[in-house]
Amino acid sequence: MANHVSALKRARQTETRTAVNRANRTRVRTSLRALREAIAAGDVKAAQSQYRATASLLDKGVQKGVLHDNTASRYKSRLNARVKALVTAKA
Repeated sequence: MANHVSALKRARQTETRTAVNRANRTRVRTSLRALREAIAAGDVKAAQSQYRATASLLDKGVQKGVLHDNTASRYKSRLNARVKALVTAKA
């Protein structure tokens, strides 16, 4: 356990930062899950609107330091390909 004042402060900061990071990571994962479910259900409109929301959350996750930028780009690329395949299959 931390005994110095500075170490105690650092422990408090770590708890706060961990909570913020966990909330951001949860938000991203929930959005990804919702998009994957919309794609699996074959709902084109829902998938397209959810993709826009998910891409925005992925970008925010990169800004907040929760995700690496290449990871977010990879997710967006693969999900966009799946959404496009769904749109062309329905058309």
